[in-house]
Amino acid sequence: MAPDGGAARAKSNTEIVASVCPHDCTSTCALDVERLDDRTIGRVRGSKRNTYTAGVICEKVARYSERVHHPDRLQYPMKRVGPKGSGQFKRIGWDEALDIVAHEFTERAAKFGTETVWPYFYAGTMGLVQRDGIQRLRHTMKYSRWFSTICVTLSDTGWIAGVGAKRGADFREVDEHSDLVVIWGGNPVNTQVNVMHHAMAARKRGATLVVVDPYRTGTAEKADMHLAVRPGTDGALACAVMHVLFAEGFADWDYLRQYTDRPDDLAAHVKTKTPAWASAITGLSVEEIVAFARLYGGSRKAFIRCHHGFSRSRNGAANMHAVTCLPAVTGAWKYQGGGALYGHTGMYPLNRTLIEGLDCVDPSIRDLDQSRLGPILTNDPGALNGGPPVTAMLIQNTNPAMVCPELNLVHKGLAREDLFLCVHEQLPTETVAFADIVLPATTFLEHEDFYTASGHTYFQVTKKVIEPYAESRQNHDVICGLAKRLGAEHRGFDMTVWEIMDETLRLSGMWDAETNHAKGGQDMALPFETAHFLDGFENPDRKFHFSPDWSRFGGRWREMPELPDHLDVIDNATADKPFRMVAAPARTFLNSTFTETPGSLAREKRPTVLMNPDDCTAMGVAEGDRVVLGNERGSVLVHVMPQAGQQRGVVVVEGIWPNKHFERKIGINAITSADPGWPNGGAVFHDTAVWIRPA
Repeated sequence: MAPDGGAARAKSNTEIVASVCPHDCTSTCALDVERLDDRTIGRVRGSKRNTYTAGVICEKVARYSERVHHPDRLQYPMKRVGPKGSGQFKRIGWDEALDIVAHEFTERAAKFGTETVWPYFYAGTMGLVQRDGIQRLRHTMKYSRWFSTICVTLSDTGWIAGVGAKRGADFREVDEHSDLVVIWGGNPVNTQVNVMHHAMAARKRGATLVVVDPYRTGTAEKADMHLAVRPGTDGALACAVMHVLFAEGFADWDYLRQYTDRPDDLAAHVKTKTPAWASAITGLSVEEIVAFARLYGGSRKAFIRCHHGFSRSRNGAANMHAVTCLPAVTGAWKYQGGGALYGHTGMYPLNRTLIEGLDCVDPSIRDLDQSRLGPILTNDPGALNGGPPVTAMLIQNTNPAMVCPELNLVHKGLAREDLFLCVHEQLPTETVAFADIVLPATTFLEHEDFYTASGHTYFQVTKKVIEPYAESRQNHDVICGLAKRLGAEHRGFDMTVWEIMDETLRLSGMWDAETNHAKGGQDMALPFETAHFLDGFENPDRKFHFSPDWSRFGGRWREMPELPDHLDVIDNATADKPFRMVAAPARTFLNSTFTETPGSLAREKRPTVLMNPDDCTAMGVAEGDRVVLGNERGSVLVHVMPQAGQQRGVVVVEGIWPNKHFERKIGINAITSADPGWPNGGAVFHDTAVWIRPA
C-alpha cells in the first residue's frame, strides 16, 4: 500500500509513468505506475500500449508499493558481526564494503585459483543489463562459469529438440481464431495471468479449453476438460493421443511428408502406445484419453500453450518433446490459431556480447550447476566438476537459502566459516542472513534496463520511475565498482546502462533505446509463415524432428528415447514413500519474491499440503491437521487441506514459503532433490517421492 498520505497526494500530484515488470514470469507485462513523488509510487496497473498485456496484470505486481516501500528494505551496506546465519550486522560505507569484497576475492583466488570464486545469480530481475552484467565480471576474471538449470533447462531442451529453436506461434492468435486451447503443464491463474486472459477470450468466443495438470488448479477450474495426470507422465499421454490420431484418421499425411522427419516410423511406434497403456502410467481413464485425442484431432485450429511444469521433472525434456509432436501430426501449424507456444526468447536478434562479456569467455574454466548448490558448497567432488572448493561468492537476484533444492545441504554450505559471501539484495532474505557483506539493491523502478519476453513478442526499454531508496545501488554499479577494484578490463565496465543498451540494440539491428521507450516497445512478431514454421523448422533439414538429435544437448543423451515415449526415470512412489509431491507456485508469491508483502501473506495464510480426500480419510487426517512430509533428504511439517481433482497418491504444496514460516524452520525444498534431469541438467522440484505421517 502507499505510505500514509499517499491517497491525498495522489489526487493532486499523481503522474502515470511507463515501466515493465521485471519478474520471472513469461508475461513481461507493460506497466503504468502511479508516481506520487520522486520517491513514492501508488498503484501499478497493466498498460494497454502492449496488446499482450492488454491492461491486465497479476495482483502481486498491482500491489508493488508494498514491496518497494516495505519497512524492511535494506538501506546501507553492512558487515557481519555475529555467527553465520545470525543476521547480526553493523553499518559500513560503500567503499569499505566493496574494498572488502575485492580483497577477499583476490586473496582466495591467489590461494585456490580463480575458479574458487563463483558469482551466483538468477532472475529476481529479468532485465538484461542488471541481471546478466555479473557474467561480464565472471568471464573477465576467469571465475567459475555458470550452468543455469534451475528454471528452463529441461523444457527448453524438449522444445528445441523437435522445433529447433525457442519460438512458436503468437498466443494473441487464440483470441479470435482458435477452436481449442490446451494449457499444458502450467497454472497461469497463479503464474501468468495474461495467458489466462487470452485463453478466456477464446473460450468466451466458443473455443474449448483443456488443462493438463496433476491437480485442480485455478486454471483447471475454468476449463471444459481437466486431465489430472500423475506427475511426470505427460509423455505417455501425448503418445496415446498420437496413437488415436493415427488410428482414427486425424493425422495430416500431406503435412507430415513435407514438414517432419520419420512420420512412418512414428506411426508404427505409437501403435503400441495405446490409451490402455497410457492409462496405467498416467492414472487417467481410457475414456478420458480417447475423448481428448478426438477433441484435439477434430479441432483444426488447436493451440497448445506449453508451460514450465515440464521443466520440473527428471523426464521433463522427453515429456515436452512428446507434446510438441501433436501439432506436427495433425498439421495444426498450418492454421492461424493453431500450433503451439512455449516461449519466444529465441526470436530476438540480440547481441549479448557487451552485456555479458562473451568476448572474454574461457571454455577451459569449469562450469558449476546452479541447482546443485548444496552439493557444491558441501564439497561433493562430482558437483565441483574437477575444480577447487568454492570459497567466495557474490549473489545477486536470487535467494538460494529458500529456493534451491536440498536446503539442508545448502544451509550447511552457506554456514561454512571459510566461505566468504557477499549478497546484494533489496530485503533481508534468508540468504542475506548468511552473508559476510550485505549490499542494498535497487528495485526495477529505481534503475534503467531492457527486457526480452517469452510469452509475447515485444522488446521493451525502461527508465527509472523513482529515485533509489536510501543508499541502494543498481546491480550494474556494483559490478563495475568491483571490476575497478579487481582489475577487470572490459569496456562494458566504463559505460552507463543506457550506453550499453543503445550499443547493444544498434549491433542487433533494433530500435535505439530512446525510440523503443517512446513507442512503448518494439513488437518483434514474425510473419505468419515464419511464426508457424511454414517456411521450415529451425533444424538443419528444416523439418520437425520426431526423432531428435539428443547428442546436441550432451549429458546422458544416449538414454533419451529415439521417438517420443514415457521416459521412466522419475522418482516413483514406493512402499516406503507412497506419495508423489509437486512443489507448485502459489498465486501471490513468485518463488521467494512477495513472500514478505502483507497482501501476499494474508492471502496465502500458511504452508499447506493439498491431498486427495480419500488419502486424508485413509490416514485419519482432516482439514487443518498437521502432517510431516519426508524422505531421505529431510522432512517438513505442514497443515492439511483436502482437495478433490488430483489422484490418490499425489500431493501438492503451493509456494516457496520462507523457512521461518514452517514449524521446524526449514522449507519445502528440504525434501526436493538436486539430482539433474535428463539429458543434461535441470532442477526437478515437481518430481519428489515422500512419506506422510500425522504430526
